[in-house]
Amino acid sequence: MPSSVTAIPPAPSAQARDHFAREFGFETDCWDVHDALGKGADFVLLDVRSPALFARGHVPGAINLPHGKIIASKMARWPQDTVFVTYCAGPHCNGAARGALRLAELDRPVKIMAGGITGWIDEGFALESEG
Repeated sequence: MPSSVTAIPPAPSAQARDHFAREFGFETDCWDVHDALGKGADFVLLDVRSPALFARGHVPGAINLPHGKIIASKMARWPQDTVFVTYCAGPHCNGAARGALRLAELDRPVKIMAGGITGWIDEGFALESEG
């Protein structure tokens, strides 16, 4: 008798390959963001949480722009082809996706940093705080 894992068989390898390859167009991870920030990032990292949470601790180099405030007039300070990476509290939060959706609706290239603050801390990376 198959388990609940194998009761629905895996997709054929070609479909799985295409599916998983596409995911990298939508997200990156904390390790890659940390590495890129250390080398001079070619993207803008947006912390889409509240200013209070940002002040308590955020990824060094991130800009605080709550997802609800991502509007065309605020994004005009960056060239249209600027790549953005959004993050929020972690996998239990959909703020990064909300921010990414707003950016995509403004025709801006965007990815999510999978794991958010939780993933950043899990990797052993330090946060920066205000005050």
